[in-house]
Amino acid sequence: MTETVVSTSKPQPVATGLARPGGATTAVPPRRKSAGGRLRALDGLRLVAALMVAAYHYGGRDGEISEAWGSSTRTQFPTAHTWFAYGSLGVQIFFVISGFVICMSGWGRPLRSFFASRASRLLPSYWAAVVLVTAVFALPPVAYEAVSPSDALLNLTMLQYPLGVDRVLGVCWTLWAEIRFYALFALCVVLPGATRERILLFCAVWTMAAAIADAANEPWLNIVLMPDYAPFFIGGIGLYLVHRDRRDATAWGVVAVSWLIGQHYAVTRLWQAPTDPDFFSYRSSLAIILVVTLGFAAVAAIALGALNWANWRWLTVAGALTYPFYLVHEHLGWVAVAALHRGLGLPSYATLGLTLAAMLLLAWLLNRYVEGWLTPLLRSRLATRGR
Repeated sequence: MTETVVSTSKPQPVATGLARPGGATTAVPPRRKSAGGRLRALDGLRLVAALMVAAYHYGGRDGEISEAWGSSTRTQFPTAHTWFAYGSLGVQIFFVISGFVICMSGWGRPLRSFFASRASRLLPSYWAAVVLVTAVFALPPVAYEAVSPSDALLNLTMLQYPLGVDRVLGVCWTLWAEIRFYALFALCVVLPGATRERILLFCAVWTMAAAIADAANEPWLNIVLMPDYAPFFIGGIGLYLVHRDRRDATAWGVVAVSWLIGQHYAVTRLWQAPTDPDFFSYRSSLAIILVVTLGFAAVAAIALGALNWANWRWLTVAGALTYPFYLVHEHLGWVAVAALHRGLGLPSYATLGLTLAAMLLLAWLLNRYVEGWLTPLLRSRLATRGR
C-alpha cells in the first residue's frame, strides 16, 4: 500500500559481504539501478489491489455502506456483489507487494535511513486523512458518528488498533500489520545488514515461528508474528530474491511455501458454508485460492521482467495515488455514496463510478499538496543525525 516502486534494470548477483578490519563483514548493497527506471507494472498492480478493496467496501458487504446506499448492497448490485466480496483479498496482494518492496528498499540501507523512508512515506497522507475524515464526520449533515477528540488525537500515532480505541480510518488495521512487518524486518535484517543468507534465514525463522504461534494460541505471539499475514510478506521477500536472481532455487522455495500457507489462511478467514447466515456473501474456496494465486503470479511476473512492456508513465501516477486513495476511500466513500445515490438519485453503477473518481481525485490532491512537500521534508529531518 505504501511503497515506492523499483527499477526495471536487470538484477545483479548478490554479494554476501566484504571483509572489514578485524574480520567482520558488512553487507554489500545491490548495484544501483538505472536512472528513471521503475517497475511501473508494480505501480499498476498496487492500484488494482486498492480498487479491489474499494469494490469490497462499496458493494461486497453490508454495514455502514448499506446505510449509505439506503438498502443492502445485495439489492444495489444483485449479481456483482458476489464478485465484489472477493475484493477483500486485495489486502493480501498488498502484503505480497510490500514484502517485495521493503526487502528492496532495506537492502544496503542504514537503520536511520530505513526508518526515515518508512515514516515519511506513511505519515503525511495518513495524518491528513485522519484530520479530513474526523472533520467531515463532525459536519451536521453527515449522519456518521465521529470518534471522541481524545481518540482522534490518539489515531495520529497509528497505535489506536492495539490500544483498542475507536478508529478514524477503518483500513488502519492493515497499517498496523505493515508496521509490525517493518519492525521485524528492521530488527532482523536492516540493523545487522542485509545479505541473501540473512534474509533467507529471516524468512525461514519467521515462517516456523508464525506456525508455532498459531499452534500455541498465545495472543501476544500472534500479535508479534502475525500467522495470518506473515506468508504474504515472506512470499514478497522471496519474490524480490527471485528478482535479483531468477535461478535462486531457495528463494523459489520460500515463495512456494509462502503461497501454500497463505492460501490456507485466506480460505480459513474468508470461506464459509453457503448456508451460513452470519456471512454476507458466499465465497468459493477455489475462487479464494485462485485470487491468491493470481496475486503471487502477478508479482512473480513483474519480478521476472515479464511485464516490463507495461512501462506507461500514467502507471507511476497510479502508484502514487494508491496509498492516499486507500486511506480515504472507505469512510468518505460512505458520504459520497449517500450524497450521489440518495441525495441526487443517481443509479447504483453511476454512483459507484463517480465515487471512485472522487476518491481518486482526492488522492491526487493529497499526493500533490500534502505528500509533495511534507514527505521530503519529514524524510530529510528524520534522516539527519542530531547532535
